Amino acid sequence: MSVHIQEGSDQRSPEQLVRRITHSVASLKRKKEKGEKIVTLTCYDYSTARILDDAGMDLLLVGDSLAMTVLGHPNTLSVTVDEMLHHVKAVARGAKHAMVVADMPFMSYQADHAEAVKNAGRFIQEGGAQAVKLEGASERVVEVVRHLVEIGIPVVGHLGFTPQSLNTLGGFKVQGKTLEDAKKLIGGALRLQEAGVFALVLEMVPVEVASLITRRLRIPTIGIGAGNVCDGQILVVDDLLGRYSELSPRFVRKYMASSRLIQEAVSAYAQDIKTGDFPNNQQEAFAFPDELLPELAAQFENLLKQYE
Repeated sequence: MSVHIQEGSDQRSPEQLVRRITHSVASLKRKKEKGEKIVTLTCYDYSTARILDDAGMDLLLVGDSLAMTVLGHPNTLSVTVDEMLHHVKAVARGAKHAMVVADMPFMSYQADHAEAVKNAGRFIQEGGAQAVKLEGASERVVEVVRHLVEIGIPVVGHLGFTPQSLNTLGGFKVQGKTLEDAKKLIGGALRLQEAGVFALVLEMVPVEVASLITRRLRIPTIGIGAGNVCDGQILVVDDLLGRYSELSPRFVRKYMASSRLIQEAVSAYAQDIKTGDFPNNQQEAFAFPDELLPELAAQFENLLKQYE
């Protein structure tokens, strides 16, 4: 019996399916030293992780942005550790080379060190991530970062617009536009580096401020809305693919209008069903053996008589 393999199906051997992470804390640092850009996207599911991993992403962030893009919340504050863990596991199964980083959701690390360790440990041990990401550079957050790094959990920092501080910041606003605010950002970046983060996300920060921080830090910076001066870039994958329309930040470049393409494909599917064109009985269905058809008809008639 021949087996038809759909285009894009996984034809890799079991050996090839074993995770062989080629991107790590050390490799990202080497990229900065060599002046090579770090390519990063958010990711929330296995199939997308497979595609992005094969496309050569250095790092995949399972961002708490899934609260909005996947779960339909108005912001990132509602997503829980268990919900995040569900998606981290899926992405880790799909990423065979890229480093997987798990966002620590709101109130999963702010309360105390024990809670932070417990939750970060779950993302590493249960989820299969190689690192976690925390927002902010307050004294408490810096202490948590230092504690996690000391026990062997790699940490990515996040400054500028930090979505978990949405209510404090007063909305989606660029950060670091005044001398005082820029000074706070630079100081926070230095404190996080000293605490042990191996990379730093800079979100919605003026280009000049992002440039100062990038040139000063030994660790790589990853920009989102911070210009092309950072050591790498990240976007929300749903924004890049044009399938999330509730927000349209200035810094997002849509490389694909997938929502329109999906709608067109689904509409064509619906039309084919209505006209009887799908499925095609010769190519997309299964036939009963011709030699058994007479007996099948007879058995069917006998069965019907039992219920008359």
